[in-house]
Amino acid sequence: MSETFWMWLFFATVPLMLLAIWSIRRHRSPVLQVQSESGIADLMPSLSGLTLGSSVEGNSVEILENGQFYDVLEQRIRAAQKSVHFETFLWKPGELAKRLAAAFMDRAAAGVTVRIMLDAVGSKTMEQDMVDRLREAGCKVKFFHKRSLRSLGVLNDRDHRKICIVDGKEAFVGGHCITDDWLGNAEDHEHNSDVTVWMHGPIVHSIQGTFSENWAGETGELFVGDAFFPKLEKTGDISVFAAYAKPENSAPAVKILHHTVLCLARERIWIQNPYFIPKKEAIDALGAAVKRGVDVRVLMPSTSGSDSPMVQHAGHYHFERLLKNGVRLFEYPHTLLHQKVMTVDSCWSAVGSTNFDDRSFDTNDEITVGILDKGVTAKLDAIFEKYAQRANEIVIEEWHKRGIVRKVKANAAYLLNDLL
Repeated sequence: MSETFWMWLFFATVPLMLLAIWSIRRHRSPVLQVQSESGIADLMPSLSGLTLGSSVEGNSVEILENGQFYDVLEQRIRAAQKSVHFETFLWKPGELAKRLAAAFMDRAAAGVTVRIMLDAVGSKTMEQDMVDRLREAGCKVKFFHKRSLRSLGVLNDRDHRKICIVDGKEAFVGGHCITDDWLGNAEDHEHNSDVTVWMHGPIVHSIQGTFSENWAGETGELFVGDAFFPKLEKTGDISVFAAYAKPENSAPAVKILHHTVLCLARERIWIQNPYFIPKKEAIDALGAAVKRGVDVRVLMPSTSGSDSPMVQHAGHYHFERLLKNGVRLFEYPHTLLHQKVMTVDSCWSAVGSTNFDDRSFDTNDEITVGILDKGVTAKLDAIFEKYAQRANEIVIEEWHKRGIVRKVKANAAYLLNDLL
């Protein structure tokens, strides 16, 4: 056959292949017209059911901020007797990486089963020597969606979860990454702010199931027994559920959860998120909440505080519409606020790895836990207020005065928001 034929075949096939890859994870976005006569405190079964989980009672929840989290995490890993399961997106060489690696190797040497799941892109700078030493010590280390022909269709799908389960009895879920930028107490631009919840009780089985999903997907290995799923007694009176599933042809659980609660709030919605790029339907839902009398506030880093200024510029694209809808916006200029937190009506909160953007809602593997407890919510609201005191509130009159360069940056960055 002629070269012309093969050229035409190539140009006809490539677009079809790209279309096939693009369509692998497409789904219909939820229509935000949820109405209920009940308040969110009475809707835990509905929220957990919609997100393909179950609301579990009898848990205790502790909030860990900033560098304090790693002190607790390391201590609990070193106390493990049967198993440690750890999953994260970002692992970079440094003091923190050495500390955790030493804890993992110590437990593996003691006969504890240690499984470590790292995202292949987020942890690409991890030294091969470190990986080798972990494996030689007995740790099982796997990388999620390594670049290969086998994973061509899902290369954009990253494991963004940050979880750890110790002995199947306690679990950590939040936004902390394994890089030295997260050490300290968010005291300057070199030290990030973040939040993780430390949970005991029956909910730990759900977090263990979350880890199992990607571990089984990458290795085919399943694990059962008391070392991983022990009988769990009640440790408190807090109801919790985990949203993490990504069903075929339907919106991921984290997207349904975040969008649904916008429609249920009666008094307040306070959002803390480092990458806030809502779509039109979420913006409209936030505006409708304001019209219902809901106090809607969003706290995020400014471009000077962000580790990805382009994301903040993309977020600016919708600021005017949000402000016109009555949403109060606060930008923190001093460091990266990385916590992914949402509180509703002073009684319900969401904490996890999920950013308020398309990448988290539509593409990444994420986890968010929904927590019904006034005490936990009050502590998270106090974190909001602590940083909001030093943040700059965006006022629409001043926003209108911003220069043409900032407007161009926002429009240009938003064109790439699906990839950010």
